[in-house]
Amino acid sequence: MGIAACQLSEHVIRPTLVYLDRHCATAEALLLGAAACQSALGAALDDPLGHGLYRISDARHQQLWDEHLAHDPDLASRVRGLASQHAFLGAPHLELTVNLRYATAIAWFMVETTQLPLPASDDLGSLATLWCRVFSPKGRPEEFIEAWKRCIGHLEKAA
Repeated sequence: MGIAACQLSEHVIRPTLVYLDRHCATAEALLLGAAACQSALGAALDDPLGHGLYRISDARHQQLWDEHLAHDPDLASRVRGLASQHAFLGAPHLELTVNLRYATAIAWFMVETTQLPLPASDDLGSLATLWCRVFSPKGRPEEFIEAWKRCIGHLEKAA
């Protein structure tokens, strides 16, 4: 069993997006749906395909730092501020599994760097398509929608 969807939104996703000055209903819904699809809201955090709630691979994590965050010192500092003081230096990818707010920030910047337009927060089909583009290029939108229904339920619960 994973984290309750309403608690994940309220205590992890929303505060992280607010901290990063990136909060909007669509961002929150997309990340909640991604966590549902990638890890059943944290029920499966250890996967060979990637780490944590969002199953982010080592390579994708490193690429995000090298190609995006490293070029914006203020943003990099904000994101780094979410990571553990000493553990990050020794095992930065482990932060994606053990630090939900850090993982959420990295997941959001994976979305942001694509520069794709965000759909309406209640457009589950478009959220599913965006999930495929960002988190699971070989995935099918139906997987996102099924995970949403199984782990989250109705859209009203995410808002």
